[in-house]
Amino acid sequence: MKNKQCHLHQVNGVEDHVHFLFSLHPTIALSALVKDLKIASAKWIKTKNVFPGFDHWQSGYGAFTHSLADKERLMKYIQNQETHHRKMDFREEYKHLLQEHGIEFDEQYLE
Repeated sequence: MKNKQCHLHQVNGVEDHVHFLFSLHPTIALSALVKDLKIASAKWIKTKNVFPGFDHWQSGYGAFTHSLADKERLMKYIQNQETHHRKMDFREEYKHLLQEHGIEFDEQYLE
């Protein structure tokens, strides 16, 4: 992230997805950063054998922008993924985020 002039604030995940909170430099395309994150993390996961069943990342991703004022709240949210997902699974969470941000979506693409 440093060579992209971006700053990672928080990362955490559960068995079926990962959340990142980062500041994206205006000269960097989000898709390029996500691609680099997926490539580097997949290599690290496989080299370290962190998740023996890991094969690859899915092709898609979701991204949401927030104000700097939300940073601390979002960091706590990401830190508490296991607790959060005892109440709401990934699909429910993602639908909720899309609806909360007024993003139209087709259910067939949420698989």
